[in-house]
Amino acid sequence: MDQEKIGKFIANLRIKKNMTQQELADKLGITDRAISKWENGRGMPDISLMKPLCRELDISINELLSGERIKKEEEEKKFEENVLNTIDYSKKKIKHTKLIFKIILAVIIFLIIAFSILLGIDIYRMRNNEPVFFSTWGIMYTPTINLDDLEIEKTIKIYLIDNDEKINHYANEKSFVAMKVYLTTRDKDKYYVYAWVLQEKYYSENEKVIKDTGSSLPYKFELIKENGKFLVKDYSIPRDGSYYAKDMKKIFPINVLWNMNKVQTDGTIERLTKEIEEDRDLYFKN
Repeated sequence: MDQEKIGKFIANLRIKKNMTQQELADKLGITDRAISKWENGRGMPDISLMKPLCRELDISINELLSGERIKKEEEEKKFEENVLNTIDYSKKKIKHTKLIFKIILAVIIFLIIAFSILLGIDIYRMRNNEPVFFSTWGIMYTPTINLDDLEIEKTIKIYLIDNDEKINHYANEKSFVAMKVYLTTRDKDKYYVYAWVLQEKYYSENEKVIKDTGSSLPYKFELIKENGKFLVKDYSIPRDGSYYAKDMKKIFPINVLWNMNKVQTDGTIERLTKEIEEDRDLYFKN
């Protein structure tokens, strides 16, 4: 069945009858876009519309399906051809419909699987007292505060401040520490904390607060817990220069390293700086 030929045939007949696409559409109770689609060979009239369409164009259904006027002696031959073409067209249309159905079904199955995986991830994170990735499940969930994490961070800050304040250049110097913890792991009785630490030391002179020293570094801390209290036993930082990249890969897990590589662009330094500034202003104000 030649849709393009049929479309041109419909268009020629309509024009000969001095009808616009809209006028023909109004007679058939459809939109002019449907007429345009037929005439451009991008579709065929529905079976229910073929008889009224042929009536408006003064042709037979046999002629419509042939896309041309048919002589009487050729009617039977054309009829047989059109029947076969119609059957073939119907098969192709059914096949196309089945293909679309299979694609839709595959997409639905994929979405169900993806949804199940994502939900499973969040259920696992909730069981491990971690924040969920998505907030659209309809589940009201907020992870409880891990007091050990808070205590570990507090212990590390005190450790860094105490070590830094062993050497003071001015009588009223004060060290401040802000840190972003990327990962905390445990191996038996040892705790390993991977964090980015911003450390600055200030002093006041003539009613002005002046920065003395400062550092911004990635750390790996090793802690133990004795008598209910955490203690920093050791720490590692990368060496400068050509050793830096090599040490970073050696010290930090790949997921931590990937996040630390964005520290200058993801707002981490700005947040840590503001935290220190707030602590500094509060301390020297008093």
